[in-house]
Amino acid sequence: LDVGTPETAARALDLYNQLSEDGASEEPPSDGFLLSIQPEHGGSKLWMRDDVTGDPERLIQFVIRCAAEFHLPGRWGVQYSNTCPRRRLDGFGGGAHVLDLATGETVAWIYTNGWLAEVIDGGDGA
Repeated sequence: LDVGTPETAARALDLYNQLSEDGASEEPPSDGFLLSIQPEHGGSKLWMRDDVTGDPERLIQFVIRCAAEFHLPGRWGVQYSNTCPRRRLDGFGGGAHVLDLATGETVAWIYTNGWLAEVIDGGDGA
């Protein structure tokens, strides 16, 4: 997520820390995600990821908060995958989500586990 300037990126870290504190007080606590500033890309871009479980919804909430706070324009999207170290029929999947940063509204999204089940049950997947 490009937030425009290194100063804004530093302010985004404060928003991230607040969101993390809010998530820690939930029952159950949010798995959250990791955030860092990428200085090799000018210091204005945030890298959001997680190597374990992550929380795509929490990440989307953070981006919406940044977009509102910093008046970000355009569209932004994320895609994620769910994996499992064991053989499980329902242990894999993923999704993608696109936001209009100016409005905070969802443009489109897909969650592949639900999509697959729907199509197998005779739906059209739309």
